[in-house]
Amino acid sequence: MTCNIALIQLLVEGGEPKRNMDRAEFYVRAAAKNGADIILLPETLDLGWTHPSVFSESESIPGPRSNTIASWAQELNVYICAGLTEKDNSKIYNTAVFFNNKGEIIIKYRKINLLAGVEYPEFYCPGDILQVVGTPWGKIGVNICADNYENSLCIGSSLARMGAGLILSPSSWTVDYSVSEDSNPYNEKWLKPYSALANTYGLIIAGATSVGYIVGGPYEGKKMVGCSLAVGPSGILSQGLFNEFSTDIEWVSIEIPIASKVGTELGKFN
Repeated sequence: MTCNIALIQLLVEGGEPKRNMDRAEFYVRAAAKNGADIILLPETLDLGWTHPSVFSESESIPGPRSNTIASWAQELNVYICAGLTEKDNSKIYNTAVFFNNKGEIIIKYRKINLLAGVEYPEFYCPGDILQVVGTPWGKIGVNICADNYENSLCIGSSLARMGAGLILSPSSWTVDYSVSEDSNPYNEKWLKPYSALANTYGLIIAGATSVGYIVGGPYEGKKMVGCSLAVGPSGILSQGLFNEFSTDIEWVSIEIPIASKVGTELGKFN
């Protein structure tokens, strides 16, 4: 069964949850109107990645902001995967939430590969659970951004061995302010590990990233430059513009592969 996925490359402003949520709703509605089955939004779209407002404005999940996204999923009859900032008692997590078309949370994933000295321990606590869920189109797993660095491909590999034919990855791809489209560092940084997962396991991996300049926190002055990406065994399926102002919707229509390399026989597939 063909699945239409909308990768929403979204302007995210640090510490501006209402503006960010309003903007997300606009693009979610546009994607649903144009036939999306699954909508993928960026990492920490509510408060922005590593913005100091996480200490005062992060929310529980379920909570007001996640409930709002759940209501969009139910009203528009779509599945939505979104990155949010989660507070659980005294701990804060960089979390991705996957809602079905009834507005139910079917995966809540907390980012594991946190960047030392940037995200951890200053902002977020690491997660400790990986999940895969069945959908009408096939089995889907969720991770977040740097979980797909080359040094953490074990996370995507584990999702593949758990049966995921598609990995959804809310992201916030960030570079120095001086980097331009001409230098495009993401060919190695993202295409290489995405391709490694896709080729090894025959799966599809999709990342939707934020755009805009970072204000506040350890990466202040850097920029999020888009370049949202979907990769399968045959190569790039969809790619967003490499530009800090390129809010857009990228589309990919796929049949989610059936996982063929599952279980724990690690040596067999190396």
